[in-house]
Order: sequence, then C-alpha cells, then structure tokens
Amino acid sequence: MKSTTKKISALTLGILLSCPWHAFVPVRAQSLKELRTQKQATKPAKLAPDLEVLLADDDEEQRQALQGKTLAQIRQERRTRVIQRAQQDGEETPQRQRLNGVLLPSSEVLSEEKQSFIVQVDSSTPTVVWQEKLARFGGRVRQTHNEMGLVTIEAPRNVIRHLAAESSVSYVSPDRAIAAFGHVVETTGYWNAGISDKGDTNTNTWLSGSGISVAVIDSGVDATHRLMQWAGWGTKVKSVDFTGQNISGDPYGHGTHVASLVAGEYDLKNGAYAGAVGGASVFSLRVLDGTGKGTASSVIAAIDWCITNKQWVLNGNNIRVINLSLGTIAKDSYKTDPLCLAARRAVNAGIVVVASAGNNGKDSSGRKIYGAINSPGNDPSVITVGAANTFGTNYRSDDTVASYSSRGPTRSYAVVGGVRKYDNLIKPDLVAPGNKLIGASAYYNGTENLLARNNPSLRTGDGTLDTEKVMYLSGTSMAAPVVASAAALLLETNPKLTPSLVKAILMYSAQPLAGVNMLEQGAGQLNIDGAVRLARLVKTTLPTTNGTALLTAALPALQTSTIYGETIKWSQGVITNFGFLFGSNLMTKWQSVYGTGQVLGDATTYANSTLSLVSGNTSGATLKAGAYTIKSSGLILGDSTNVLFASGQVLGDGVILGDGVILGDGVILGDGTILGDGTTRADSNLKSTSGTAMLGDNTACMKPAQ
Repeated sequence: MKSTTKKISALTLGILLSCPWHAFVPVRAQSLKELRTQKQATKPAKLAPDLEVLLADDDEEQRQALQGKTLAQIRQERRTRVIQRAQQDGEETPQRQRLNGVLLPSSEVLSEEKQSFIVQVDSSTPTVVWQEKLARFGGRVRQTHNEMGLVTIEAPRNVIRHLAAESSVSYVSPDRAIAAFGHVVETTGYWNAGISDKGDTNTNTWLSGSGISVAVIDSGVDATHRLMQWAGWGTKVKSVDFTGQNISGDPYGHGTHVASLVAGEYDLKNGAYAGAVGGASVFSLRVLDGTGKGTASSVIAAIDWCITNKQWVLNGNNIRVINLSLGTIAKDSYKTDPLCLAARRAVNAGIVVVASAGNNGKDSSGRKIYGAINSPGNDPSVITVGAANTFGTNYRSDDTVASYSSRGPTRSYAVVGGVRKYDNLIKPDLVAPGNKLIGASAYYNGTENLLARNNPSLRTGDGTLDTEKVMYLSGTSMAAPVVASAAALLLETNPKLTPSLVKAILMYSAQPLAGVNMLEQGAGQLNIDGAVRLARLVKTTLPTTNGTALLTAALPALQTSTIYGETIKWSQGVITNFGFLFGSNLMTKWQSVYGTGQVLGDATTYANSTLSLVSGNTSGATLKAGAYTIKSSGLILGDSTNVLFASGQVLGDGVILGDGVILGDGVILGDGTILGDGTTRADSNLKSTSGTAMLGDNTACMKPAQ
C-alpha cells in the first residue's frame, strides 16, 4: 500500500506541475480527463480539419459496430450521412480516388485500407526509425522530402491518431488531390511600347531569359512543339515524371500551354505567340496525369527535386524560378500546409516561386466571392498571381480583373481550442493577363491533347502541322507563367536578386487598376518595363544593413512607364500581410525583409488590434493597414482610399472576419458556398479547367496571327 500511495502522489504531482494554477479553482473536483482536455484546449490541432472529419466518421462506424450492426449497414448509414452533409453544405459527394498509384483518403475509402498521408516530422528523426514505427502500424514510408521535415506515408487511416500522438509528429494531412487551373508581350510592357529591347530602354542589351531555367510543375510539356524548340537546333525542355507513368509528353495539354507562355520561341508567326523569356530553358516536372489530376505529395516531390537540382545546368542555365499553375482549395493554415511548407523551403533556397491564385472568384450565380485563394498561393513567400482581362488590346486603359480570378483574403486556418483561426492575408500579390490567351497546343503520340479534344472551342484553327498548332486557355494558370517569365527577366538583369526582392520589385512597379480593390489585384497589374528598369538600378552586390543604399543611381523622377502609347503609374507600394508599405524608400534603401529566408510579411506585426512595423526590418517606409480600393486611374497605392474593411477586420483576427461577411460587392467564402465551376471551398479536388475558368470571360480577346 505504501508504494501504491507514492505512485499516486507522484502522478498527482505530475498533473499539478503540468496544468495551470487556474485549473484548480476550488469550485468542484475535476477529473483527470477534464484536466487533460483543459490543457489541450489551447494547443493547435495536430490533424488537418478534413482529416478530423474523416476520423470522426470512423469513430461513429466503430460505435455502430459495437451495437451489432453489419458492415453493410454501417457503410450504408455512413454514405447516407456523408451525402446529407454534402447536400447541406453544398459540397460534392467525396469520391474514391487512386492517383499516382495510391489511394487518397476519403469517406469512400475504408479506414483499414492503406491510403496516402503527408506527415510533418522532426527532421532529426532518422528514416529508419519512421520505417520501423510505420511497420508496426501496418504502413510504410513512400517518400521522404529531404530536409523539408515532410514524409509521405501509406498507412491505414485507423492508425493515424496513434501516429499523431508520437512526439516527433507535429501535423498530419491527407494527401489531397490537386489539379491545373485553367498579344502578352505587348500589353505587359515587354516590348516597351515598340522598342525592341524586351522591357529595357538600354538599346545595347537584349533580354531573353538567357542563363535562367524555369521549372514548370504541371501536366508535362510537348518538347516537340515549335514554340518549345530552339530555332533550328532542338528542344529547350528537360522532362522528369513524378506521376509514376513514365511519360515525357503532355497528353492533357495544360503544361505545354503554360510553358509556352513562359518561354515560347520567337521563331513562329513572327513572335505572335512568343513567351517573355524565349532564351530560358524549361524543366518540365510532370505531376498531373492525362486528366489534369495529381497529388500534393507529387508536387512536393517535384519542388524538392528543384531544390536538390537547382544547380543542374540545362543549356547553360540553372533553376531560378518555379511556376505552379495548379493547386487545391486552401484549408490548412500556411504554417502547416505541406504544399506551402515545400514552397517556402524553395524560396529559402533562393528560388522564386510563382503560384496561380485560383479560379474561384465568383459563385454559381456570378456574384463575387472573396476568400478563395488556393494552396500554395496562400503562402506569404510565393508570388501569388490573379488573372487580368486585357480585352485583346495592347493598351491598358481598358484592363480589369477577370471575373473568375480568386480573391483574398486567404481563408486557410488552424484550429486552436476548437476555434478556427483564419490567416486572412491580403492576396493575390499582383495580376497579369490570363483571359483567352493563345499558347502551344500539345500532341502526344500523334493525338491532340485532352483539353482541346473535349473543348473544340479552344482551338484557334491556326497551324497546319501538329508541332505548330495553338489553342486558347484562360485562368490564373495562364497569368502565373507571365509573371514567372518576368521574374526570370529580372534575374537575368541582376542575378543577385533575392526572391523577396524580386517580389517587391514586381509589386512596386505594377500598375494599380481603377475600380479594383487589393483583394482582387494585389498591388496591381504586371509591368515588365518598370520592373526591369528597377532591377537594372539595384546594386549587383546587395547590401546587408537595413537602410543602406540599394541603388546605383536615382529612381526615375516620374516612376511611370509608357505602354502602347499610354503612360501608367507604378504602384510604389508593397503588400505585406494585413496591409501595405509605400514610398520611394522601399526601392532606394535596403529593407531587411528583402534578405534570404525573409518574407515581406515580416515587415509588420499585429498585436493589441494594431498593425505596426517591426523594428529593424524596414527603413523609411510608410504603413497602411487593411485592403483598399483604387478609385480612379492614375492613383498609386499610397493615394488609395476607401478601405474595403472596417478597421480591424482584416488585421489577423480570424474570429471577427467570419464566413458570410458582406463586402459590398461580394461575400466572404463560406465552407458550403457553391463556386462558379461547381466546386465548393470544402472540395479537396479543384477541377479548375472546367466551365467558365477554362473558357474565360466571354469578351473580346487575343486574336490568332494573320
């Protein structure tokens, strides 16, 4: 009895030491279960929200089994419950999906079946230790992602809670399905209003992306297409397949179109379909299958490959830019989302990552939807791109944001103490032409790509040979590679630029569009002319001390560009997280947030309902909190007025900005909102190349070459 008493005392002491003093207010005795629950209430969840729902349904199945019901009865009741919940929330009924040879978790997959999960682990945990643990649970390590701290596993779903209880595990996500989102050089300022110098007024230079490789993580690239061939001597494409299908082409057709918007060769139709960096090489990293679907784990593996092989020289070029014209509905906070973590590591490794915002900017009735930025575009480190509609004109005064382009704020969230804490970051970062753009039409083994076969209206009728045919596509998927090509031009201009500085230059030189708010356009529309001119002024040896001189010469007095006869003002601002900075000091002085491993959001902090600058991270910049609307043409960000939200609503407080908040011309996305292409925020598989997004806004558009 004495030894037992000592054990109980030790246990009690352990509880006392591990719980806060206010847990023992002498109102009534609390059970050990209550104390543990109270202690856990303030801790972030270790399981992704959609995984929690699946496991809760599994628990219900077990409860029914104990009541003596047959498996058939249990499965039927579960399916009925799932269908009813989907109908109530406006969701599509989950499907059983096997992609890249693995099962993706869903209610249609039995809990005891092996399925794919992405686990965030302590990077110091040896792989062999993980293999042994998983073997005991009936699982296996399918893929490790170097030093990302991410492991893709296959295991029965019914052991996931046991796995999450391991001290070395910080978060578990289901391996989600991802999909492709679905006159450029003139209207972006690439030709600088007729000066054949590709965005640069220095007539002694000719920028083409030489020395740069862009990784296009997508559905593959047709390396035989003339737009993807060096004029007269072979392909500019190197292909690696991450789907397990061992295909080097593009049966789907999306990746080839994207790649041609980045690096399409001038030697076709006198450059009518040329990309901004025809001198760049393309690494085609295939993660989407012949129907445009893939898994998050494949994208992570491709990003990991880029980091490991960034010094791989292809045609004399190194990997400096990654283009991600794909994604999935953002659920996990960017702090735990595996796709975001992978993208962030690439940025920290010195690679510029460009991601499409998504094509969920309106609901099924055509009303504006806010809060539908997709993953990994919800991460602060990437350059997130929305789609502009140029109406096919080279001048910019008629440009606006495409109706389908996803708007911010980011609605990814973490669950803390049972309460959702939304990220609510201002996104996208900028917009670029994305409506009805013409690019390469892929053929695979003599067969036209699936997108064009299923949607004949995408064909232009231009081109007699399979290797010369082109097609229309629309979406933020098309806008992202235009910005990726601009990033490559900046890096060719000044190879020492960091990813954060590239992002800042692109935003600072962007043109704010009239009548559009920051949650739709970010800092404005891409302006290659202004961005390249700024990059040329930046010192080739970057400063390291906050506030020291960044440029070799003074900024242009007017800070404007002339594009197709029109003078446009630069935004002269940079979006951080819940607000924006503006002023010429952003370019004349080195800001610590431009450094390697930094993000622009590190410039500000939110506390006590106030957004403020972080000391030592910026120098001489002016801060405004919130998202603003540009009232008329010619305004810069610092002149913008009419804040979109009341004070405090977009300042890091996810409780205040809840689902369904009306924003005057739209509504914040709720989980059950039915979007324009039939998906909802709760969908894990975004079919964004269907319907409105792929076909684009039905307006005047880019015309085929004559």
